[in-house]
Amino acid sequence: MDVSGGSGQPRSGNDEPAEHPAGPTAPTTGTTDHPGPEPHDAPKPPPPADRDPDTAEDTPAEPPHPKTGEDTGDAGDTGADEEAPAAGTRTGAGEHRTLAHSGIAKGEPPRPPAKEPGGGLLMGRPFGVPVYVAPSWFLVAALITWVFGGQLDRVLPELGAARYLVSLFFAVAFYASVLVHELAHTVAAIRFKLPVRRIQLQFFGGVSEIEKEAETPGREFVLAFVGPLLSLVLAGIFYLAMKPVDPDTVPGVLLAGLMISNLIVAAFNLLPGLPLDGGRMLRAVVWKITGRPMSGTVAAAWVGRALAISVLIGLPLLNQSGVIGGGSEEVSGMDTVTDALLAAILAAIIWTGAGNSLRMARLREHLPELRARSLTRRAVPVQTDTPLSEALRRANAAGARALVVVDAEGHPLSLVREAAIVGVPEHRRPWVAVSGLAQELTDGMRVSAELSGEELLDVLRATPATEYLVVEETGEIYGVLSAADVERAFVKAMARPS
Repeated sequence: MDVSGGSGQPRSGNDEPAEHPAGPTAPTTGTTDHPGPEPHDAPKPPPPADRDPDTAEDTPAEPPHPKTGEDTGDAGDTGADEEAPAAGTRTGAGEHRTLAHSGIAKGEPPRPPAKEPGGGLLMGRPFGVPVYVAPSWFLVAALITWVFGGQLDRVLPELGAARYLVSLFFAVAFYASVLVHELAHTVAAIRFKLPVRRIQLQFFGGVSEIEKEAETPGREFVLAFVGPLLSLVLAGIFYLAMKPVDPDTVPGVLLAGLMISNLIVAAFNLLPGLPLDGGRMLRAVVWKITGRPMSGTVAAAWVGRALAISVLIGLPLLNQSGVIGGGSEEVSGMDTVTDALLAAILAAIIWTGAGNSLRMARLREHLPELRARSLTRRAVPVQTDTPLSEALRRANAAGARALVVVDAEGHPLSLVREAAIVGVPEHRRPWVAVSGLAQELTDGMRVSAELSGEELLDVLRATPATEYLVVEETGEIYGVLSAADVERAFVKAMARPS
């Protein structure tokens, strides 16, 4: 859809304030963790705002009636140049706030746009998808090197200190197998035309961040299943490679370790609970039976929570009983503590991932309700040399909460930044021109009033900013969209029950 704008007089939008103007973080709707949890299609909401007011309803083309919200904050007298309060914004005490005071929470200035982290050390771009190694990977690599090195000392004592070099090679080879697992998800997602944001190797395996949800339960099942399938294939390859190799040699030990580790990765991820691959498969089955993806998410998430409790209790018991790793007489006190710690970490990851999957599914269900038209603030046009105090007076008199700088013909040039208004003391506002507080409009900052849901978020993500000019298809100015309003709408959508 064309999001370019033109000129014209302002039309009404929503007038709710932004407490912390901040650039929204577009949802990333798919992550897969291996061998740990992996919510494939869970949108990541923007950073939560300090306040959570009600999001606005659709606003007609003509100026709407004032609408109350649930904002709380400091209200105050703005002086003679701001005599008319902005419509539609009521504090918890029942007082009105003007444009000059919007965005203030106990006198604190608005936060700058949040920057998206790079994800660690960039290793390459297979299939055009960046692969990052998180700093936590180096910690687990050192742990694997130390543990596997101790095992090598018992199997191949003649290696001496060189066993740690062999162990480090094993750690790298194991995570290379995890990367293959993630690339299987990535290739399937690309095949289904689902964008993949990145792959990240981290403490408990890997994460494939898929930005959209599969359209059908069949595709969801395939997308989840290909990861464990590739891990099983790798285990088979390593098993065949072991056949001609002496098991009491370095290659034999390495191949055996890689075969077993890939079997563990496949088996763990096939457990039927979110956020594991098996949970995604269970979700797809329930989705197919009920016809509702949300029903599949709820079922798989609760199974995931039950699985987390089972891991927390069952894993230490299995180790102490000797079912895993040998006879019970070999289990020392340190082993018991280690097993309990590992079980607690795995259980916490699974439980948290299951809960996040529920929240993200709820957000996705309500995402179409996020519409540019309903979130837009009313705005008034002002000339470049208009004093700030006069511009605020006009805005408050019109019940608007945004300023658009226009030329003599009414063409929009820039948007007056709310954060900049807050930073100007009242006594200086008659002497400060609005043009000095405005951000020049770029094509990416012009948003169509008809955008909604993921389409709206994609446009905002492409051009991070604190405010956007919302225009009609005819090019008429509809109002100004604050990134903080979108952020709060995300948080509210996640908290709303289905």
